[in-house]
Amino acid sequence: MRFRPEQHVRRQRDFRDAREKGRRFDCGGFTLWYYQRPGPAETGTSGAELSAEAVDSRAARPITGPRVGVIASTAAVGGAILRNRAKRRLREVFRAQQQRVPADYDLLLVARHSLNRLEYQAIEQKFIDACRRLFPAPS
Repeated sequence: MRFRPEQHVRRQRDFRDAREKGRRFDCGGFTLWYYQRPGPAETGTSGAELSAEAVDSRAARPITGPRVGVIASTAAVGGAILRNRAKRRLREVFRAQQQRVPADYDLLLVARHSLNRLEYQAIEQKFIDACRRLFPAPS
């Protein structure tokens, strides 16, 4: 699956909401924060009207799938090369496994120093295991 531009968490407010209102899950090489975006029923609007939170202002269309923001700080990960490598790996894991995340969730993937020492398959497996625990498949 593609990783479309509307799947990026971009606004500072969205990052803040995920951290303040969301929950945290430790995945070893990274931390996964998850936050369920409020839908039209929860914001008091009708189905025809969409709240500001439910519309991607950049694309001017409703957000239809899960979104991700990737964070890799210099203090936690290291210099630019290490930070960029960590962010590329986390974005690729999300791109490959995004079908495991419900459509109305925002995720923040926060890289740790140990992330770049892990093999890609181990990072992907940690993400899959976290999704299985956090978002169980409907019966």
